[in-house]
Amino acid sequence: MKIGILGGTFNPIHFGHLHIAEEVMVACGLDQVWFVPTCQPPHKSLAEEVSFAQRLEMVNAAIAGDGRFLACDMEGRRGGKSFSVTTLELLREQYPEHEFFFIMGLDSFREVGSWKSYHRLFELAHIVVTARPGFTGDPRQLLPVAIADRFCYDADAEKLRHDAGFTVIFVSHTSRDISSTRVRQAVADGEAIDGLVPAAVIDCIDCHHLYTTAAPSD
Repeated sequence: MKIGILGGTFNPIHFGHLHIAEEVMVACGLDQVWFVPTCQPPHKSLAEEVSFAQRLEMVNAAIAGDGRFLACDMEGRRGGKSFSVTTLELLREQYPEHEFFFIMGLDSFREVGSWKSYHRLFELAHIVVTARPGFTGDPRQLLPVAIADRFCYDADAEKLRHDAGFTVIFVSHTSRDISSTRVRQAVADGEAIDGLVPAAVIDCIDCHHLYTTAAPSD
């Protein structure tokens, strides 16, 4: 199976996350997208006192009944800081029959050279970079200099191909102006969030009394 991997704090998960997953599924012909909540983000602190279990619960609530999506608790079971390379290595080890597509935004891809063992990411999975329509940059110029010579550009397919056989795929997505920070702030301000997150996620937030104070950005 062709499996998309979408990681994040999901604090909380919102319609923007679901929308990106749907568009990448179609663009890449994926069978499923697995949502992988981070345990401890390595590059930033986790806003609010929201446990991994609560964030996983919200992900499960958001995708309940949709066979296209699956929540993966791997990083919570492992504990500690959540490094993407470690997650992909474990996924490849546990599910050798699957072909993985690691999904990240354009801003994250621009900074991938600062990630732990970033060069290994391109040896473990296809990398799917989501960008807003109209992106016209040269994909080759976005690669970390240290590994750029390991890629060739397939102009017909509009893909970068790594010498390990995996590709970097750029997918245009129709952005929805939603962020987890915005959701948390709306809850703190007593505003309705029914247009930002699924109803089942609202139930989780209400049940656990989450985000009732001002929401720092993440």
